Amino acid sequence: MPEADQVARQGEEVCHVLAVDLGTGGPKVALVSPTGRVVASAFRPVRLNLIAGGGAEQDPAEWWSAVVAAAREVLGAPAGRPGRVVGLGCTAQWSGTVAVDREGMPVRPAVIWMDSRGSAAIRRQSGGRVSLLGYDLRKVARWIRLTGGAPGQSGKDPTAHILWIREAEPDAYEATYKFLEPVDWLNQRLTGSFRASYDSIAAHWVTDNRKVRSVHYDATLMAMAGLEAAKLPDLVAPATVMGHLRKEAADELGLPPGLPVATGTGDLHSAAVGSGAVADFDAHLYIGTSSWISCHVPFKKTDPLHNIASIPAAVPGRYLVADEHETAGACLEFLRDSIIYPDDALATPVPDGADVYRLFDEMAASVVPGSGGVLFTPWLNGERSPVDDHTIRGGFHNLSLGTTRAEMVRAVYEGVAFNSLWLLEAVERFCSRRMDTLTFIGGGANSGLWCQIHADVMGRRIRQAAEPVLANVRGAAMLAWLALGRVRVEDLPTMSPAARTYVPSADPADRRAYGEMYAEFVNMYKATKAIYRRLNGS
Repeated sequence: MPEADQVARQGEEVCHVLAVDLGTGGPKVALVSPTGRVVASAFRPVRLNLIAGGGAEQDPAEWWSAVVAAAREVLGAPAGRPGRVVGLGCTAQWSGTVAVDREGMPVRPAVIWMDSRGSAAIRRQSGGRVSLLGYDLRKVARWIRLTGGAPGQSGKDPTAHILWIREAEPDAYEATYKFLEPVDWLNQRLTGSFRASYDSIAAHWVTDNRKVRSVHYDATLMAMAGLEAAKLPDLVAPATVMGHLRKEAADELGLPPGLPVATGTGDLHSAAVGSGAVADFDAHLYIGTSSWISCHVPFKKTDPLHNIASIPAAVPGRYLVADEHETAGACLEFLRDSIIYPDDALATPVPDGADVYRLFDEMAASVVPGSGGVLFTPWLNGERSPVDDHTIRGGFHNLSLGTTRAEMVRAVYEGVAFNSLWLLEAVERFCSRRMDTLTFIGGGANSGLWCQIHADVMGRRIRQAAEPVLANVRGAAMLAWLALGRVRVEDLPTMSPAARTYVPSADPADRRAYGEMYAEFVNMYKATKAIYRRLNGS
């Protein structure tokens, strides 16, 4: 290494940001340099409690214990001297609700983004005599004009969570001082302040977002949503210092008190930054438990038919395209835990030392494109975009006595990719342009086969991010460095390297197979949605 590069690298190691990414599966904690290099990282799993009737909850105390354990691990690494940490930045699963008392202690488990128990409540709240897609025309017009969107009818937005708590658990509602997004609860534990950023609060749909640098709560929107302003946090601008590390949290983490803490952001927002796709219309594809396709844009816009909107971004002065698939990587987890290696009377133990996802890759790679005609629909928990439908469900279709398990495995990979293409078509219409390259991040991007399948199905170049599973935690750190004034917005794209770029197959047989299967994939939704509504509507 040249001497100048050695000096630069040594300077880079002098200081770090401690970044936290609280995903649905658990938190990743990392030390990240001012150049975006992750010098140490750790992960701790947390439990997910799925409840009959559409409930999905997690224990915030378990979140915090996992964050502390992971933080202490990275701080104990060779590069992890606490004295080198100069600030903290957090991101988390977005569109969740933590009800807390005046001390910031949860009064009940956290309601997370998968929870649809508030569907009936939000439909009553948002409906009216003259309606469009279930919304009162006057209400939805104001929602869209001011916020760029509206609370989803599926009940999975925080407004619906809060309304459900008020109706189903009135004692918990009365005991609540503030309703916080998961990331804002983490920042409350760190700083003692009840604050949200313009971007983290956006999924409540109660802020006037027309001037993206001065977002504020709107009293009429609050009344339309049925929310109390006093029970929501104060607002602060993104990429700023929202508080300082309090002694109690510092002692638990093993850090000095008083360190600056950056405003938190949802996972959609941090992913856009951590992918390096920061320029307007520079798109990224994320596959973790859920998935999405997003990019920054210079405008506020709404597509209510496909549940897509542009909302305040974590990058100051910018908007971000918001959409989501409910389940993507979760489909592979379902395949692993409920079909291949279930914990039941017929259980087959996972082979010692086996990497199940590598085995899935090998099985799927042995099957030609099209999976022998087997079609998998990945709507295991309903869908948000490009359709907002909480009753639709997934499944394997066109099975025969000759269907092999390897074909079913590949069908899961392809079904998620078909869903990605379905969303991409809606996002490109929303942005009025074709997106020739998408940066692929999240755990799904670790699979080179899945990268290639997405390139072939979508007909687009797929840029596989280096360390794709760390994109969110890197994004949180990059935003913290921005808040600390150590980097500029124009520096952000250079902080996220790529591993490889995958190009679409030139084989006409592959294109024909995927084109035919994709057409039937969309037809499958149209043909079955009424059936699933009857089965699951209650």
